[in-house]
Amino acid sequence: MLHNYLEVIKNFAQVYSIIFIFNVLVSMFIIVFDNKKPISTLLWVMAINFIPFIGFILYIFIGQDLSKSKMFDGKSKADKMIEHGFTSQLNDIKNGVFKYSNERTKKYVNMIEMFNRAEGELLYTHNDVEIFNDGEEKFKKLFEDLRNAKHTIYVQYYIFKSDKISTEFMEILKDKAREGLDVYLLIDGMGIRNMTIIDRRRLRKAGVKLAIFFPGLIIKINTHINYRNHRKIVVIDKRIGYVGGFNVGDEYVSRGRMGYWRDTHLRIVGPAVNGLAWRFFLDFKFASDEYTKGFTTEFFDEDTGNIDMNIVTSGPDTKADSVRNGYEKLITNARKEIYIQTPYFVPDEGLLKCLKVAALSGVNVNIMFPAKKDHLFVHWASLSFLGELLQWGVNVYQYEGGFLHTKVVVSDDYLSSVGTANFDIRSFELNFEVNAFLYDEEINKTLKDHFIEDMKFSTKITPELYEKRSNITKVRESFSRLLSPLL
Repeated sequence: MLHNYLEVIKNFAQVYSIIFIFNVLVSMFIIVFDNKKPISTLLWVMAINFIPFIGFILYIFIGQDLSKSKMFDGKSKADKMIEHGFTSQLNDIKNGVFKYSNERTKKYVNMIEMFNRAEGELLYTHNDVEIFNDGEEKFKKLFEDLRNAKHTIYVQYYIFKSDKISTEFMEILKDKAREGLDVYLLIDGMGIRNMTIIDRRRLRKAGVKLAIFFPGLIIKINTHINYRNHRKIVVIDKRIGYVGGFNVGDEYVSRGRMGYWRDTHLRIVGPAVNGLAWRFFLDFKFASDEYTKGFTTEFFDEDTGNIDMNIVTSGPDTKADSVRNGYEKLITNARKEIYIQTPYFVPDEGLLKCLKVAALSGVNVNIMFPAKKDHLFVHWASLSFLGELLQWGVNVYQYEGGFLHTKVVVSDDYLSSVGTANFDIRSFELNFEVNAFLYDEEINKTLKDHFIEDMKFSTKITPELYEKRSNITKVRESFSRLLSPLL
């Protein structure tokens, strides 16, 4: 009997020695070559050593970025084409000769210059904007614009499914392609998993130029969870643009398991459409070698609208986290109030401190997130961060009218942001995102009114209520927060 026990221990020691050596080699490789932030490196090393095999598998799927520089080399070269006009605009702004839609925008020249210097993001003047909160209304207007298209259609989504609403969408695209329009469709490699192979073939057969951003090696399976193109852009005839949180699928028109889908999307008419079109062109150029007819900007009359706006993009291929930095500017510029709506709240340490400082400075800080959860660990991590902010006087609301997917930040009565970026580290560092940063009192008031209306369907989380959560919930929150740099 003793001999058998010793044999088992010996075999275990041999296997563990192999695992230990393997874990050490992988850990050394991550430390030396991966060049992650120290906290992320430490967490991955811990995961690989404390949960053998599982930690390594998780790293392969969501942690590795060893070929990042090569992966986006072509994309970086394409992005350099954007340098055509931002230098002259920056000079005009600095020399005081730039013409704004509204003279009040001049007060925020530091923010405008930040976007310009970081990634050459232009300020577009004289735009008109319509806001959609409901998927049915958004797609009704979008389909109307698509059916009226005369020349070009650019469509880019993170998720595009094969179901009822997407079938109607695809039929319009196929019809317009058969009419002879240039129709381009770009879908992320992770988000296209629920579009059937048959639908893809039919789109291409009809003449739609379909490209997949960073596809997986195997159909329906994509091992690269990081570096997803989370942007949602539609540009019609280079005159009308859409950007915001809605993807394409029945759940986004409130026909899914999450119930009512509360989101925010913009319809833009004006020069800012050029920014959306240019972003689409660069992304499509990276994803496909298929010939495109090139890109030209459009001229818009000054009477189109009176809204100033930056179209701001960010991703793992950029030198600055421009959307994240824009959020920081909205917070630090606030003197009276801040309203944030986001499905996931996993801020980095800098943004967390900015919110605390704002609250301590007497700014009325309000954050709303959904009661329903589609990503458990992210939801629990969000609760941990929001619970901490409660102690600093931040108002936290849990939306219970459906699933809150909107990505909106409102600062005082003039600055606001609507787009695709969640208030989390993944959106700031690992996803490709696009947001509209708007300088306008009316838009600001409308977005704030929407927040206040959503409060009717929300529960305010007080410090007393938060402290009543169970011990199991506390453990889940603490564990999820520890993993937050990896989520």
